Amino acid sequence: MTPLSRLFATVCLALFATAAQAAELKLAVTTSFHNSGLSDALLPEIKADTGLDIQLLVVGTGQAIRLGQAGDVDAILVHSRQAEDAFVAAGFATHRREIMFNDFILVGPTSDPANAKRAAQAAEAFAIIAEFGAIFVSRGDDSGTHSRERAIWAMTDAAPAPPWYRALGAGMGATLNTAAAMGAYTLSDRASWLNFGNRSEMAITFEGDPALFNQYAFLPVNPDRHPHVAAAAAQTLERWLTSERGQALIGDYQIDGQTLFKANATQIESDG
Repeated sequence: MTPLSRLFATVCLALFATAAQAAELKLAVTTSFHNSGLSDALLPEIKADTGLDIQLLVVGTGQAIRLGQAGDVDAILVHSRQAEDAFVAAGFATHRREIMFNDFILVGPTSDPANAKRAAQAAEAFAIIAEFGAIFVSRGDDSGTHSRERAIWAMTDAAPAPPWYRALGAGMGATLNTAAAMGAYTLSDRASWLNFGNRSEMAITFEGDPALFNQYAFLPVNPDRHPHVAAAAAQTLERWLTSERGQALIGDYQIDGQTLFKANATQIESDG
């Protein structure tokens, strides 16, 4: 074998070894998490520390859960506790692990035509908007944000319906853009709002109610249900997200000097 051919063989072996060592993971995440920019900040660090190649599927929580049920992803990162508990109880996930939280906020025109700012609670703000007939734009996509919005409407006597209530079936970014264009109110997670660039005529109308708490959790798809899933890679990612380094990077992520998420990794929760 010539020196050149030996060099070529060595390079090929090195490339093969690198490819063999690289683990791939399909992760379904919410549009609100992706829109925050946090995924862009974390993925290079995860790759550097673990070698994981993560393929993100950016969807609403409802669609993320359906992808997990079908075994089309290896894990999900979502924010709808009731749906998450049902996902675990049905055996589609091995457990649920809390990772971080922020909050939802009601945003609307800076003029606040319904005067919803006077509300003492989120449900009252929604009721004021309904009574006034101000345009309210809903994601309408079975996402975690949409689920929380529906829960708040359920606390009121209002019946959200056209013409003032508009359900889009869209992600958080598109919903915020539509609200800005229409001079409408909408419910947003704080991270997406802070990363939203089209808010010159928009402002936070209401915030601070405990009903607006927004917890994100990581759920690995159960290999007993879908043997083909990358369970080891999901475990590696979970260890990183809950590690001191992962939690620090999540907690330190900021936009314009504002922290977007509070890291709060918990012990593993299972269905018992």
